[in-house]
Amino acid sequence: MKPNVPPSELRDAIASLRPYFVRAGWFSVFSSLLILAPSGYMLEVYDRVVNTRNHTTLVMLTLLILGAYVVMEVLEWARSEVMRSASVELDRRLSGRIFGAIFDANLKRIPGGSQQPLNDFRTVRDFLYSPALLAAMETPIALVMMVLLFMISPWLGWAALVFGVIQVAVAWFNERATKPLLMKANGSAIAAQQYADGALRNAEVIESMGMLRDTHRLWQRKQRDFLRFQALASERAGGFQALAKLVQNILGSLLLGLACWLLLRNQLNGGGGMMIVASILGGRMLAPLVQVVTQWQSVVNVRDAWMRLDQLLMSLPAQAPGMALPEPRGALLVEQLFASAPGNPNQILRGVAFALAPGEALAVVGPSASGKTTLARMLVGLWPAAGGKVRLDGADVHTWSKSELGPYVGYLPQGVELFEGTLAENIARFGEVDMAKVEAAARMVGLHDFILSLPHGYDNPVGADGARLSGGQRQRVGLARALYGNPVFVVLDEPNSSLDEQGDAALAQAILAAKARGTTFVIMTHRTSVLAVVDKLLVLRDGLQQIFGPRDEVIAALNKANQQAQQAASGQIVPAATAVAAS
Repeated sequence: MKPNVPPSELRDAIASLRPYFVRAGWFSVFSSLLILAPSGYMLEVYDRVVNTRNHTTLVMLTLLILGAYVVMEVLEWARSEVMRSASVELDRRLSGRIFGAIFDANLKRIPGGSQQPLNDFRTVRDFLYSPALLAAMETPIALVMMVLLFMISPWLGWAALVFGVIQVAVAWFNERATKPLLMKANGSAIAAQQYADGALRNAEVIESMGMLRDTHRLWQRKQRDFLRFQALASERAGGFQALAKLVQNILGSLLLGLACWLLLRNQLNGGGGMMIVASILGGRMLAPLVQVVTQWQSVVNVRDAWMRLDQLLMSLPAQAPGMALPEPRGALLVEQLFASAPGNPNQILRGVAFALAPGEALAVVGPSASGKTTLARMLVGLWPAAGGKVRLDGADVHTWSKSELGPYVGYLPQGVELFEGTLAENIARFGEVDMAKVEAAARMVGLHDFILSLPHGYDNPVGADGARLSGGQRQRVGLARALYGNPVFVVLDEPNSSLDEQGDAALAQAILAAKARGTTFVIMTHRTSVLAVVDKLLVLRDGLQQIFGPRDEVIAALNKANQQAQQAASGQIVPAATAVAAS
């Protein structure tokens, strides 16, 4: 193993399934050996029954072969169920890890932050009980068949070996011919699916501006690429599948003819009955390879899915559990913070530094693209810092386990995202619903009366992405979610962008009530209505901290600077609130 390269979690998870593979392998051995039972039955009928004309022997032999068929089918069923259980165990071991990796990839803006890894994992998981893998388990029995052919006659064994090599060559050429096309087909299918998902998310924009025809045309182009590559791959694979079956059929007849020739020369061990046995053994020897060639597209699909999934897990190694930290009180310290979006070297924040005591509220103002949203993400630990630290009670917020820190933090992003479920579930963050806390959070943002007016109250579904609510209602639900459970640190990014005057008043009252309990607030805003309830003010411009301090001092400084600029230009003076908003 190369140094500094983490071990493959996917490979380790598959290795842990070894007991399942061993059990399924033994079932394959006995099931494949029972395939020889019909040959034995045929030989015994010709040898014993036909010559002796004994009806009892015929009945007993028939009962034995019927029992063998039943046992063989039971073994096949048991093998399939064992591998299905292996797939369930693999899902139990890795599904949560992959789900978390998708979120990490999305936050860090690297490939894999979509639904595709879940599809890849399903492909890998389902392959465990696929016909291709079950056929591969029968490969050792093919060697047994070859040994039996050598025992009947070395000529038969060598003939079977030559055809086995030919069959392997067919599989190799099939791989070479179809792999590039199948990889392109898979890539095109993923691109078409992602484009369709994006179009569905923007259905209102597409419909309102008549973009459906052009959107469909672009999707259809990607879909046609997928279908074209898949058709070419299927065409080539179909030819190799036919060739593989042809080789299998030729071998069966060739061994029958060769065995007859050897019998005429008195060189066939076991007598004339071995002619039929040799033909059956030859066909069974090549059967696993033929099955693998026939199912080759599934082999290529699982290989590509494995590579993508393995790369995702290796690029986002699982975090070791850290030492448990005491409950935070809400003391915030930002130390010379430099930040950039993941995957983008351009710095968005440069040298931002400030501190807040528990129970203080800070408003961050500045023009668009000044870095307010980036600062909000840094404060709750979504992105790693390029320099400096964000500390809550002295601990680095980014490295703090979110499962431990989360209940003490409230966050409202600029784009409010609600999840399909009830209002109560969304407010309670989809944890255990404490109705007393849910109602308290809803009352704080003035949402309680509205919820009671709904047909099902707090059990009313919000729909996919909160589609059953208006923009202002979604924002209030997001605010209630951020304040649920009385967190000690709350970050609100444009919390009143969709609120009316009544909503603004409810937000201000909620902030004052939470501050009284010791909650620390950081509020990114363009609107001045929230300034009345904050203690400090931070002005950002182009990612640089312009001024930070007590609210009244900052407003006075901004007002003075604005007055001087206005007097120099036209002698006019603007109010302080306008000066802050313009900042």
